[in-house]
Amino acid sequence: MKILSIIVPCYNEQENIVDFYDELLKNEAYFKSHDVDMEIIYVNDGSKDGTVAEVKKLHERDERVHLINFSRNFGKESAMIAGLERAKGDFVAIMDCDLQDPPALLPQMYEAIVNEGYDSVATRRVSRKGEPPIRSFFARMFYRIINKMSKTEIVDGARDYRLMTRQFVDAVLSMGEYNRFSKGIFGWVGFKNKWIEFENVERQKGETKWSFWKLFLYALDGIVAFSTAPLAIASFMGVLFCLLAFIFIIFIIGRKLMFGDPTSGWPSLVCIISLVSGVQLFCIGIVGQYLSKTYLEVKKRPLYIVKEEL
Repeated sequence: MKILSIIVPCYNEQENIVDFYDELLKNEAYFKSHDVDMEIIYVNDGSKDGTVAEVKKLHERDERVHLINFSRNFGKESAMIAGLERAKGDFVAIMDCDLQDPPALLPQMYEAIVNEGYDSVATRRVSRKGEPPIRSFFARMFYRIINKMSKTEIVDGARDYRLMTRQFVDAVLSMGEYNRFSKGIFGWVGFKNKWIEFENVERQKGETKWSFWKLFLYALDGIVAFSTAPLAIASFMGVLFCLLAFIFIIFIIGRKLMFGDPTSGWPSLVCIISLVSGVQLFCIGIVGQYLSKTYLEVKKRPLYIVKEEL
């Protein structure tokens, strides 16, 4: 019998643990008919509510339910990699606990892998119903920008919800970087991938853990991790402003020789200095981002620390 591993990152999701489990098990009959058993791996990412207690109750009812409990909050990326490292399945799925990733799609995703020869079946939202308009706007802009900068395609509306073969999972695990951006990693490893589209499903219970600021930082991580274009932009801007400064110097000398210096010119000088200083700080900031990621990589700290496992 083959095994399907379901990885479920959790952060303060006590209200959704049982609901997700019940919804997932609606697919149990289908997978049993295809000689596939399930294991469910809840990864508790430092929750401060009763998430761990709820998972332990499920474990007592169903031995197929497992728990990886982190010592603190390490982030969703760490939770996903912890689940992937411990998944025993021939097929592995990553799903959110809040039911925004419909478990009803799993049979369709499984059929695509087994019958159509795909290595990975991923999902993407075709709408952002329920999201604030400003958040949706910046999300779409992010995908446009990163796809212009990076050679790795990152699909607009892509979710972390996907079903993968063991070979695909092993390829993802072979990428041992500390600064992880899974949407980019899934695209970088290649293989044959299929996308399934669905309408956005709003969270059933609780509140989203992704604030605008957290999403901005995550997007910045993605750009830095899968593109060196910002460094090229910084270099181009440096050359451009050196050229403009040289032209301006020639202009000033020519005006001085031809007309003298009737005005002191300090307002224009202040504006130019401010502009050039701003560009310099911007470029240094870009270099700093890459340097900070390199610093984190070379320290070789673990991606997560496990407090307990079931």
